[in-house]
Amino acid sequence: MNYKKLDINLWERKAQFEFYKDYEQPFFNVTANIEVSNLYQFCKENNYSFFLSCLYISTKTANSIKEFRIRLVDGKPIVYDKINSGSTVLKDDNTFFFCHLEFFNNLEKFLTNSRKQINIQKKLEFRSGGRNNQAVIYHSTLPWISFTSVQHAQDSTKGNSVPKVVFGKYFNENNKLLMPLSVEVHHALADGFHVGLFFEKFQIEIDQLV
Repeated sequence: MNYKKLDINLWERKAQFEFYKDYEQPFFNVTANIEVSNLYQFCKENNYSFFLSCLYISTKTANSIKEFRIRLVDGKPIVYDKINSGSTVLKDDNTFFFCHLEFFNNLEKFLTNSRKQINIQKKLEFRSGGRNNQAVIYHSTLPWISFTSVQHAQDSTKGNSVPKVVFGKYFNENNKLLMPLSVEVHHALADGFHVGLFFEKFQIEIDQLV
């Protein structure tokens, strides 16, 4: 994937980067509900996978926010031109595997390619999900739980800086269909403002579906 080095001295977040970059646990997580009524109806009418459609919207949203495309390589920030989706996918025996899904800025093309890649990759042995590839945004889903918070496993020996997104079980409230959405980012690379922007843009993408 194409990327460029980020000039720290010209970065408006230089002070925040320097403050958080050496934290033992530098990630922070925000969980809130997203209204998915329109997305659910859209998927039902078009016979689309709700989960893969969420992946598409999440990856599209992440690509639209620079801070969600910044990663650390040897302790230095770089900015990818484009990031793809990495996701856990449940197998028939209720174990999971990591699947790499290329992002296309077209929903139908993304869905078609993703279904194909899932069918191919589910036949392979369990792999770590290509942890050396940081040009992704990690996704997972907990469709059994309308959770209110999520804590991820962390490997402190790895220089990982990839954001993590988790979709929960949607539920009805006041005639609206809501879904828990968890977003975790490296605080040296992004702040609450950027996470808030992610939630805002995610909701806008759903509301604009026709």
